[in-house]
Amino acid sequence: MLAGLLGPSMARAADIVDTAVSAGSFTTLVTAVKAAGLVHTLKGKGPFTVFAPNDAAFAKLPPGTVESLLKNKTKLAAILKYHVIPGRVKAADVAGKSLQVATVQGQPVSVDGTFGVKVNDARVIQPDIEASNGVIHVIDTVLLPPARKKTHH
Repeated sequence: MLAGLLGPSMARAADIVDTAVSAGSFTTLVTAVKAAGLVHTLKGKGPFTVFAPNDAAFAKLPPGTVESLLKNKTKLAAILKYHVIPGRVKAADVAGKSLQVATVQGQPVSVDGTFGVKVNDARVIQPDIEASNGVIHVIDTVLLPPARKKTHH
């Protein structure tokens, strides 16, 4: 109530998790973050840049995918960490550029800012949602890390 009276500049921005919860279009993502045990991390100091698939993006996965991932905490955490890059990166920072960016998961994503912004095969449909510990970019497709190459001895 007080924050509404003081205006947005006086209200402290919510962290990435609280921002996603209050948006209402990330129920699957929030459930996945909780199941993977990453709430504490994403409420941490950061800053983080999160490519956040909305519920429609999760709905595009094959039937049963989300349910099976929710039962496999290790794989789920790896996929979620593949959506996070260290630092605060705004859409304007990548405009006109094409680059590989390291994720928290360890494998890079391709970011292409030449025509809008794409991350791998996902389009950023809502950029630059500010949070106290980073920035969220809403994407239309869940990013799946490439299978790691097995080394043969």
